[in-house]
Amino acid sequence: MSEFVDYLNEVFERFGPIYARRMFGGHGVYHNEVMIALVADDVLYLKADSNSSIHFEKLGMSAFEFDKNGKKVTMSYFTAPEAIYDDPDEARIWATRAYEAALRSKRPKKRMGHGRDKHPGA
Repeated sequence: MSEFVDYLNEVFERFGPIYARRMFGGHGVYHNEVMIALVADDVLYLKADSNSSIHFEKLGMSAFEFDKNGKKVTMSYFTAPEAIYDDPDEARIWATRAYEAALRSKRPKKRMGHGRDKHPGA
């Protein structure tokens, strides 16, 4: 782990426990088995969705982008505001937004119909 990734435990202390896993040259940051952020080149990007992206956009924060086969791919993660590194309460607020966005973005798994979902006489 990088020192920056380790430092995030301190940043989000008031939010709750987090941990990181290596992925694609960076790290995924998780809380309760849910990915709430990613770190690329020691830059923190927090999960956002249509409900929360306005908060990032108001501050002029940019979305995480990468190049894939010559095409730019934009993900639903935005740069974290600088305020979170100096204010534990701000860090808690932003981490909570990211966690809630991640929970909303989880798609329900489709159930396999093995006859149990059929109505009698159908």
